[in-house]
Amino acid sequence: MDSRRDTVFLLNLGRALTAAALIAFASICLMAQAPSKPPSSFTDYVVGPHDVLTITSYDQADLSGKFAIEADGTFTYPLIGRVTAGGLTLRGLEAAIKKQLIDDGYFKKPQITVAVETYKSQRVFIVGEVRIPGAYPLSGNTNLVEALARAGSTLPTASGEAVIVHAGESADGPTLPTQTDDPNVVRVDLRELENGEFSRNARLLDGDTIFVPRAQSVYVFGQVKNPGAYSLQQHGTTVLQALSLAGGVTDRGTTARIKIIRIVNSDKKELKAKLTDLVQPGDTVVVSERFF
Repeated sequence: MDSRRDTVFLLNLGRALTAAALIAFASICLMAQAPSKPPSSFTDYVVGPHDVLTITSYDQADLSGKFAIEADGTFTYPLIGRVTAGGLTLRGLEAAIKKQLIDDGYFKKPQITVAVETYKSQRVFIVGEVRIPGAYPLSGNTNLVEALARAGSTLPTASGEAVIVHAGESADGPTLPTQTDDPNVVRVDLRELENGEFSRNARLLDGDTIFVPRAQSVYVFGQVKNPGAYSLQQHGTTVLQALSLAGGVTDRGTTARIKIIRIVNSDKKELKAKLTDLVQPGDTVVVSERFF
């Protein structure tokens, strides 16, 4: 094939690879709608105010039902009255109810299970380049991908990174990272998740903030179909991929004469570029017009 056909083929390939990555991420988000672990893994969840619990009694049906935890961390349970649930795990609460039923002489071996109907006491904050930023209830073993799916996933302007700030359960709002070496800050490359690196799918804690930064931009001008600024959503973006973002080269353009204008230590430099060269944030890629 001639050089022009080669360029068109490579541009189409670049678009296909980008689409495949987006499809992979969408699939991860869809899978995240189901619990990542069976319900038994949520037994270490700590009950708090405003949670709604489902208590099931296998000894007496009228002891089963839904119970809302009040602001002081207590609720009223039949036969035994006020029960303190705040600060207990689900299994700890089960044990406390069973003990009280035994101590009060109602049952010798009561069969009670406790589950969470609605999580309201713990939450995480999702801010930045996501479709629906805000505070979200933290349920059981919620992880990063599940949280981003709840927020409607990331925007096209998002970088390929999510920053998790472990601010602690006392956090009453989003906490943004202030230091790059803060031990309470975890940075996750979202493309590692796309590639199946699920060990990076961090479990979230009460009070965490997930911050998705805006992607830095590269500028594409000259003989391209849609000149302008484009978000760099991945590390290692090539000149070819930058041209693909701008719709490709026009009929009057040539890929043999591309230059990159780059600011280095406050000085402007013009570099001759090939399609396989990497661009940097803030670069301006200029496609020249062909001579004939």
